[in-house]
Amino acid sequence: MNKKLTDAQIFQLACEFGYEYRMLKAIIKVESGGVGFSDTTGKIIIQFEPHWFKRHKKDWANATKHLTWQSNKVGNQTEEWKAFNDAFAVDANAAMKSTSIGLMQLMGFHYIMAGFKTVGEMWDAAKESEYNQVRMTLVWIGKNPSLVNAIKKRDFRKIAYYYNGSEYEKYNYHNRLSTAYSTSKEYVPN
Repeated sequence: MNKKLTDAQIFQLACEFGYEYRMLKAIIKVESGGVGFSDTTGKIIIQFEPHWFKRHKKDWANATKHLTWQSNKVGNQTEEWKAFNDAFAVDANAAMKSTSIGLMQLMGFHYIMAGFKTVGEMWDAAKESEYNQVRMTLVWIGKNPSLVNAIKKRDFRKIAYYYNGSEYEKYNYHNRLSTAYSTSKEYVPN
């Protein structure tokens, strides 16, 4: 299977889950810039979030050997992977749960709602393809009726709130989503 997602696959997933193609395409564009794997390394795109690691690793302060993860900010993939690998050495499951991954930047701690028994299974599926990354996120979205409704109504503020949290305005997520939607073109199947 090709790792890259095609427009035909986005269209198929949108239809299967009952969403508009342009809306799904817009969310993908805003969340990851439309990139699920690094062109340089081939690794999955990640965002390691230290504040989540502290929640999932209760005794994190006792780990004094690996400290790189603590200072991670939103950065390039080299820095993200350094921080992730450092946290992974402390607690693999907590590190995977504390990282958003792939095209739709789904947080690892959503693994059960995304249809997996373990966070490692979720990561393994996401590493296979961008198609898997989108599918698992759509399964997760389907568990939140408010988010489903917001997507179907194109309510960009509510999508931003349910997808990215209460500080979405700080990152202008709702406006970026609206712009991505308005500049997306319809997909016409062959």
